[in-house]
Amino acid sequence: MMHALADRSWSPWARVARLRDHMAAMDRYDLASFVLFAGLLALVFTTLHAYAITNDEDVQQRYGEMIVAYYTSGFKDRSLFHFVNLYLYGGLFDVSAVLTQRLLPMMDPYTVRHVLCAIIGVGGIIAAWASARLVAGPRAAAIAAFALAVCGPWYGSIFNHTKDIPFAAAMMTSTFFLLRLSRDLPRPRWGDVIGFGLCLGCALGIRVLGLLLIGYTALAIFVSCPRWRGNWRDAFEFFARSVTALLPAFLIGYVIMLLAWPWSALSPLNPIRGLIDFGAFHYQIRTLLDGQVYEMANVPRWYIPAYLLYKLPLIMLTGAIVSLGFILWPRDGKSAAALRRRNEMLLLATIAVFPVLCQVIDRGPAFCGLRHFLFVVPVLAVLAGIGFDAALSHVALWRPWLARTGVIAIVAVFGWNAAQLVALHPYQYLFYNPLVGGLPGASGRYEGDYWVTIMPEAVTDLESYIATLDTIGDHTRRYTVAVCGDRLPFEKEANARLQWVSDWSKAEFFIAPTHMNCDRALGGHEIVQIKRLGVTIGVVKDRRGLLTAELAGLP
Repeated sequence: MMHALADRSWSPWARVARLRDHMAAMDRYDLASFVLFAGLLALVFTTLHAYAITNDEDVQQRYGEMIVAYYTSGFKDRSLFHFVNLYLYGGLFDVSAVLTQRLLPMMDPYTVRHVLCAIIGVGGIIAAWASARLVAGPRAAAIAAFALAVCGPWYGSIFNHTKDIPFAAAMMTSTFFLLRLSRDLPRPRWGDVIGFGLCLGCALGIRVLGLLLIGYTALAIFVSCPRWRGNWRDAFEFFARSVTALLPAFLIGYVIMLLAWPWSALSPLNPIRGLIDFGAFHYQIRTLLDGQVYEMANVPRWYIPAYLLYKLPLIMLTGAIVSLGFILWPRDGKSAAALRRRNEMLLLATIAVFPVLCQVIDRGPAFCGLRHFLFVVPVLAVLAGIGFDAALSHVALWRPWLARTGVIAIVAVFGWNAAQLVALHPYQYLFYNPLVGGLPGASGRYEGDYWVTIMPEAVTDLESYIATLDTIGDHTRRYTVAVCGDRLPFEKEANARLQWVSDWSKAEFFIAPTHMNCDRALGGHEIVQIKRLGVTIGVVKDRRGLLTAELAGLP
């Protein structure tokens, strides 16, 4: 009898019933968030191959291989310290990709990179969700998660921005653990201390800007101190005990940084030197802002604020501004819970604003639009979720129907943003909001396809064009192709009949994005126009007629 009951309790139908009961008891906003996460993971694996290898990935992959060689050779292979300027970066993601590919040798190294990066990007969305939920509950968390998921600069980057996305996700996850442990200072839980240390190490193991987390930790301790006014001895004791409790986290982070960033282990001051060197970078890289071309070292102070204003969805910007209003003019009383929420919002606002403010004041080098500041975007999504949740709660006290209408409006705007990303696929990182007229208004005035991600579509269309030529010509002939971009992304996509050439003047075909007018570098008949939202973002040109004319000596 007992065996029969046990078998029945573990039957598939019983499991389905338990799952149904669990979902019925789950908050509807949490349920919506979990559906979102599952949908994002499904999208990652079904759309992965539409995203191109970027111009940066070849050197990053080789850097990861060099770090692995450094360790496997017993520190004798030191080539990584002379490989362009990559030694100034941590190689945690690159090493992880190299080791993963060695475990899965049947997979292409760049496919491995894209899978890992995309999963980490979804993890960044989950970290933003968890942070907003911790501060303000399930509704704020759902708004934050959807706001980040339909953010073009984020979603469009999660596959192939293999340094910026992992760093941003590590910073967001570090922020989550920092929020958690700040609630228990000066005796935080060991799990939170270890989690913060691991994420701190991951951030430092990718970019030296992870050092910002040390300053954010000091601020978290400061705002968490319950009696700092008028009682300096107690405040100092609280601060000292908190720092002591967090020393294991800093030690964990430091060890991970040393392992992932070998150059940082050569001298204790190297991380600081790396931070200073980043502020003095000057390469012959040009960038666009409001139709003007600038060298990366001479961009105006408002370069990053402008790209934040024009690249992020308006709903995210609006929600973040609303949250700042609740920080400055709190409306939820002076209870301990209300004070804690305000302090946590202040910490989040500082994490979002401080790096941008430093860039504005210092006027540091910048290029590629928002790319190097993607790490502030998840925090802005968290603030947006908290801001809208607080606004809806206050409106509900006055007019409940209006709050419900507000939720519907937010969902509708998310739907519009998602539709924009579908229309841009797989170039979601080209998203611009209506403040600048969307992609049509930004075209030619702001950064376009700087990574030449048109390559897969351009090569496919060129191969289709050549297939039509085969009906009247030689089926085995090879054609030369010039590319306004790197060689590797082209050769990964092209078949054996398309041959890359470095001498553009000898190319029979030309592939180029319209970014920075690269499509105008060579003449030819346009046989392919890659368009999104009515904007041509890339072209393929047939130059055979021009080459024939040159050989014949015709003008």
